[in-house]
Amino acid sequence: MDFIAEMVLGYADIELSNKIHRESISDYCILRYRDDYRIFASNPQDGEKIVKLLTETTIDLGLKLSPSKTKASNDVICASIKNDKLAWLSRKQSERSFQKHLLIIHDHAIHFPNAGSLAVALGEYYKRIAKQKALIEKPMPLIAIVVDIAYRNPRTYSICAAILSKFLSFTEIESERQKIIEKIQKKFSQIPNTGHMQIWLQRVTMSFTKNVHYDEPVCKLVTGESTRLWNNDWISSNDLKNAVNASKVVDKNIIEKLDPVIPSDEVELFIYHS
Repeated sequence: MDFIAEMVLGYADIELSNKIHRESISDYCILRYRDDYRIFASNPQDGEKIVKLLTETTIDLGLKLSPSKTKASNDVICASIKNDKLAWLSRKQSERSFQKHLLIIHDHAIHFPNAGSLAVALGEYYKRIAKQKALIEKPMPLIAIVVDIAYRNPRTYSICAAILSKFLSFTEIESERQKIIEKIQKKFSQIPNTGHMQIWLQRVTMSFTKNVHYDEPVCKLVTGESTRLWNNDWISSNDLKNAVNASKVVDKNIIEKLDPVIPSDEVELFIYHS
């Protein structure tokens, strides 16, 4: 959760700044985005010293730097950009064919799994297909590619779900659509602890079919099953128990009005309007 992470790492920033000050290091600049640090120093020795101080600071908080991601460079431009972003910028990013375009993204996913640039590429792809009223290409191969990307990259669950919902809308034969949904569910059932993906799969499938069962408790609530999300036995007040009643987290009226195709505002954290 970004808010809690910022509380912890904001404290780390203060501690690190105090340690750097005690070492009398002044010619430096540190940029941090979430848990990603960029340390700039005119003197390489100062840079190494700051990394050592950062390591000591994070260890005190039960955290540690990733050795595979911690490196020094005298190339300020390239070192400031993640490898996956550089790779994506330097390659062909699109094709007229929807399938070839998707295969480009799939290849990027193989080389840079779960990368931020992968989620961005899928977001751009979704914007492209969202405008389509009909699909010339067969949807099944496209669905297979998207499922494989999501299967290997949990970070992309939400945007892949949106893309799948759009492709399923192009499948007009109900029996065929049902078979596709069953195959998708079977594919993800092979992975343990996929409650997050089950919630997105339910969002994709619920507008097309009601004959899909999910084990995730939140999914059971959506279908009207009685289940327990959290333990509230320790609460003595009946009013408070009623206030945190799990069944109240589901709004049936909103569910009935949901569009079969997941809109961008459901999967994008920030929506920019021109």
